[in-house]
Amino acid sequence: MQFDRLKRREFIAFIGGAAALPLATHAQQPPAMPVIGFLNGQSPTTFAHLVAAFRTGLAETGFQEGRNLKIEFRWAEGRFDQLPLLAADLLQRPVNLMVAAGGAHVIAKAATSSVPIVFTTPGEPVSEGLVRSLNRPGGNATGVSLFSTTLEAKRFEMLIELMPTARTIALLFDPNFWTANLTLPEVQRAAASLNKKLRVLPINNDTELDATLAGMSRTEFDAVTISSGPFFYSRREKIVAMADRLAIPTIFDARESVEIGGLMAYGASVPDGYRWVGIYAGRILKGERPADLPVVQPTKFELVINLKTAKALGLALPPALLVAADEVIE
Repeated sequence: MQFDRLKRREFIAFIGGAAALPLATHAQQPPAMPVIGFLNGQSPTTFAHLVAAFRTGLAETGFQEGRNLKIEFRWAEGRFDQLPLLAADLLQRPVNLMVAAGGAHVIAKAATSSVPIVFTTPGEPVSEGLVRSLNRPGGNATGVSLFSTTLEAKRFEMLIELMPTARTIALLFDPNFWTANLTLPEVQRAAASLNKKLRVLPINNDTELDATLAGMSRTEFDAVTISSGPFFYSRREKIVAMADRLAIPTIFDARESVEIGGLMAYGASVPDGYRWVGIYAGRILKGERPADLPVVQPTKFELVINLKTAKALGLALPPALLVAADEVIE
């Protein structure tokens, strides 16, 4: 009987210890990994190098996907009307932070006022309603502005510097990218001041782009300037191929187009912008507030010229333009 009582006490002690074990184990579990919702209006193929730059920025703040961070990607594949649904899906997951890129920044800001947002935009964030001011964003969003759209007129002037005898310039323009609409008048004024004819070609989908490129003629246009925005950036290979086929001088807003054969580009580094998006995302996950993080602005704009393409076009580059170039690709 005494032996039975002893076994009973031991059994009760064992059960009590076992019951306490999960609680102790649970108390020692690391916190769940934070989740970043990555919303992009374009495709993962054309933005792969920018995602790599974003991951580099995260790594600089100690975050690595799969180790201490999860990333949920949502790509609209150029169908911008799908962005609100994709944003809502991410917010229902839920996510700790949302990255809005590739033309998704305005949609993300409209979707939430509480989840932190780190954006990248080629435009001006205050006029886009993303932040109250560049130095003190003041809300749930901050990020990187490449200010590409503010350089539209400058790129036009550079193209004319290269081709002073050009008479008619085509502007590939995305009317759905509203920031570009803000700077269109500046390009029109630059054309008027230089006594050049500007033909604005509105394009906002692949069908229109293919039809426009197929219908373009070297006899109709002396040169082409490409408006800033995620749509044209993600179609750079197709546009460069058109310029090569027609042997028509073309200026872009990002060096990536020149690296694959485009003639000339002037703008900020897009990969460096995405790297900063990663840095800011990491800092916010560590406790900093978007309201206190100033919008990152480019400190340098680079002029990149493809000398091989210029020679193929029979263009003699002005010495002043060559001196101003940050890089000449041969």
